[in-house]
Amino acid sequence: QVQLEESGGGSVQAGGSLRLSCQASGYAIRTYCMGWFRQAPGKERERVAAMDTGRNTYYADSVKGRFTISRDNAESTLSLQMNSMKIEDTAMYYCAAARYYYCYNVSPSDYNYWGQGTQVTVSS
Repeated sequence: QVQLEESGGGSVQAGGSLRLSCQASGYAIRTYCMGWFRQAPGKERERVAAMDTGRNTYYADSVKGRFTISRDNAESTLSLQMNSMKIEDTAMYYCAAARYYYCYNVSPSDYNYWGQGTQVTVSS
């Protein structure tokens, strides 16, 4: 059984930082494209960041320079360091895995496994 479990969400003031973690079980993530997504109320789910098996990274324009994705294949964990957070970063954040070596052109519907999500709330 493949499972993804996020942790690290919470409330933070604008300008602050949070670090999200995703623990995978049931499979090794080293051969998967891994990504972080978020969905705010009334909005579509968007990819925030992704990292492929070659450690190439992809970021949404809205988080470039503020968020950093990383992965530890040995521990089967994926992380998202979020700095200089903004109110508009408020959303439910999800970890996801896709059976692709590369993340380029992998759409949300191509991701095979999803976590339950962790809530991030940024206040002024």
